[in-house]
Amino acid sequence: VQLRAFGGGLVQTGGSLRLPCAPSGFTFNHYAIGWFRQAPGKEREAVSCISGSFGTTDYLDSVKGRFTISRDNAQNTVYLQIDSLKPEDTADYYCARGLQAYCSHLASSYGYWGNGTQVTVSS
Repeated sequence: VQLRAFGGGLVQTGGSLRLPCAPSGFTFNHYAIGWFRQAPGKEREAVSCISGSFGTTDYLDSVKGRFTISRDNAQNTVYLQIDSLKPEDTADYYCARGLQAYCSHLASSYGYWGNGTQVTVSS
């Protein structure tokens, strides 16, 4: 099982990024895929998740309305669209595969983690 996150970069406040997560080695829509972020000196936090099977989505309250998670089953890719970026969104972003199909905000519910992709938002 592997997951690869990419698409990070340096953007100005108010800008947008789309972060793809390319999982492999498992049946794509049988498991939840979550996005987490970790800012310097802070704990890792869950920002969004899309469940397996039904594609139910969930978001951290502070990103609702600005972040959109989606899944392309044909391409085996999960996307995190980030709009209206704020400096407080600066962090390393990680995608992870859940141990089950339903979403969870707990990192312990995810058994496989991809590399981080860095998002830096300048003010």
